[in-house]
Amino acid sequence: MERFPKIVRFTSVLLLILSILGCASIPKLSKEQKKAIRSVLKAAPPEVVKGETGFAVNDGNKIWYERIPPKVNKKGTALLIMGNGQDALAWPPNFFSAFTDAGYQIIRFDHRGTGLSTYGKKWKKLDPYTLNDMANDAIAILDTLAIEKAHIVGASMGGMIAQLIAIEHPERTATLTSIMSSGNVVDDNLPPMSDDVLPKMISTVLNHGFFGNKKGQIKRQIIQKRILMGEATGEIDVKTLSEVAYYNLKERDGYNLMAARHHFAAILLSGSRYDQLSKLKIPVLLIHGEKDPVMPIEHSKKLDSIIPGSTHLWIENMGHDLPDEAMPEITAEIISNFTREKD
Repeated sequence: MERFPKIVRFTSVLLLILSILGCASIPKLSKEQKKAIRSVLKAAPPEVVKGETGFAVNDGNKIWYERIPPKVNKKGTALLIMGNGQDALAWPPNFFSAFTDAGYQIIRFDHRGTGLSTYGKKWKKLDPYTLNDMANDAIAILDTLAIEKAHIVGASMGGMIAQLIAIEHPERTATLTSIMSSGNVVDDNLPPMSDDVLPKMISTVLNHGFFGNKKGQIKRQIIQKRILMGEATGEIDVKTLSEVAYYNLKERDGYNLMAARHHFAAILLSGSRYDQLSKLKIPVLLIHGEKDPVMPIEHSKKLDSIIPGSTHLWIENMGHDLPDEAMPEITAEIISNFTREKD
């Protein structure tokens, strides 16, 4: 397989240089937020991973997963797929707890190269992989746990992977929920992904987290969440976010920033899924924030016009994240989509 396309390498280097030279403006932490971080660092890391854990193997890669049981009689399984560069712990606790409260078993996992999942050596120049490969990582987890069918829920890049699972493995897909995602990121007829966010994200890394201490890397998590919110308003749960980040840094392998580059290359190589998505015969829910600074909402609106019988939830005060204020509405709509599963 060929190395990353030259355009991907060139773009990555160019954005890094522009970020360094331009010193992209990034949000500042308040005194209260800094105090909350210090408080978390003084205590022992909380128990963040409480479910059954293990590894699935796909194409030589070990994919870490956690299976969280439902709190009431089991109604089904929801497989959660996170976005670019993110691991399993990026899912907010109040997001997946809504499903376990409603009787659904949850499976979340680390993408290859993140968390405890493996993909070569962190700093080795690697052959590219595709979103199809990453979809097969998820299927390997279902196979390992002997789960025949699951509700597939994906956010951002995870939404693209979820779409591929629905396309390539319809017999394993009960329903599909695609959150702040796209069926073709390079669709010339739609607004492109923002070129303002990435320099800010890189600038945050350079300021707080590439080789930084735990405090700096926790600050990076909070600042990057604020960047992804864009113009949306709302509070950030700094304590919970800091606790999860602290656990990740102290009890796991922390954050592999190079994984985001590999994932971004996979996104660019993925092409259009419009034709295949237009043939889906399962319940599909599309969720998107109207103030998304990364993936314009027009991408989900186009999916809504293509996918037969799809439903949607457009949230006015939401960026490229899962805001606490909208969490009850989001999770209720997803659970409602679960109940639309066809025999």
